[in-house]
Amino acid sequence: MEREKKLILVVDDEENIRDLLVFNLQKEGYDTIEAEDGLTAVDMALKQKPDLILLDVMIPKLDGISVCKKIRYALNISNIPILMISARDTESDKIVGLEMGADDYITKPFQIREVMARIKANLRKVEVNSNQEMNQASNEDKENIIKVGDLTLDLKRVEVKVKGEVINLTKKEFDVLKYLATQPGQVVTREMLLRDVWEYEEYVGAIRTIDVTMNRIRDKIEKDKANPKILITKRGSGYYVTDKN
Repeated sequence: MEREKKLILVVDDEENIRDLLVFNLQKEGYDTIEAEDGLTAVDMALKQKPDLILLDVMIPKLDGISVCKKIRYALNISNIPILMISARDTESDKIVGLEMGADDYITKPFQIREVMARIKANLRKVEVNSNQEMNQASNEDKENIIKVGDLTLDLKRVEVKVKGEVINLTKKEFDVLKYLATQPGQVVTREMLLRDVWEYEEYVGAIRTIDVTMNRIRDKIEKDKANPKILITKRGSGYYVTDKN
């Protein structure tokens, strides 16, 4: 049975941060549940299946990175957006969070309007993906395949291959690559990706997320990251997937 309201799990050991987030979430019409440590967060994610998780990195008993990894890989829960919140804002911290399956990374101190905008965008994206998967199920398998040069995407299996070798991507990385592969050779700006893949209406503080995600994808699909043959950067403009072998 579908919930009347979206349920958000707020995970933070600082009560004032939880209160701020919960107050604004409920004002926006969401239901909320709270956890102040990682073990409780994992238990709630498993039992209550929230529609989205706001997850602080520095929490007791089990840190946020480990919580994200456990939810994504040990529990195999892939359809719940996870937005990590942290005072750490280095690129390496963001890379680890995104690699462990987070959908986005928000740094403290944050603007509450920005957090709300990202929550809405990620929830909307889940609905779009769900509708697309339902439509794809009724199509022939060949219509679910995108092939561009050495890159092959199976939309039904959510699987990527490079020269026949299966590449392990997160759901967000797959969505980014799919967006680029459907328009090979066309340069896509960071703003376009934030608008169409992340579905953000505001880009404040989010542009760097694109570069981190692109670096992670390139690490996985390119034989030589320093000399990419698939995912190309157009300096000063954006990114594109080449249709050349």
